[in-house]
Amino acid sequence: MSLTIVVTDDIATCRALRRTVFIEEQGVSEADEIDDLDGAAIHLLATLDGMPVGSARLLPMGAIGKVGRVCVLAKVRGTGLGAALMRAAVDHYRTLPGIEKVKLGAQTHALGFYERLGFDAVGPVYMDAGIPHRDMVLVL
Repeated sequence: MSLTIVVTDDIATCRALRRTVFIEEQGVSEADEIDDLDGAAIHLLATLDGMPVGSARLLPMGAIGKVGRVCVLAKVRGTGLGAALMRAAVDHYRTLPGIEKVKLGAQTHALGFYERLGFDAVGPVYMDAGIPHRDMVLVL
């Protein structure tokens, strides 16, 4: 199997993946999932043997590189693809001047996943789109 993760302008494919994972699987409302930040974001698209299977959205904000909308299709979860996608996001931020840390809002069930990638949980648990989250930070 051949995994590829690239920066893409194909926002429609990324949104389709996010729709499957967030709206259809997790019950997030379309109003919460779709916002006006896609046009300003850097999008990563993961493909497996040419088929789209995951994506992430990067929003550089001063010295902070925000990672959001990280999704992996259910059929390829547990294969290391999500970790590869997150490593690609962090690696991309390492190439951008001035980025000192990477931040994300993790669903609480995924805290361990991000901790294994070097992120530290900070602050309290909060609700986002009806799902408990906690902020996480990785200092570069």
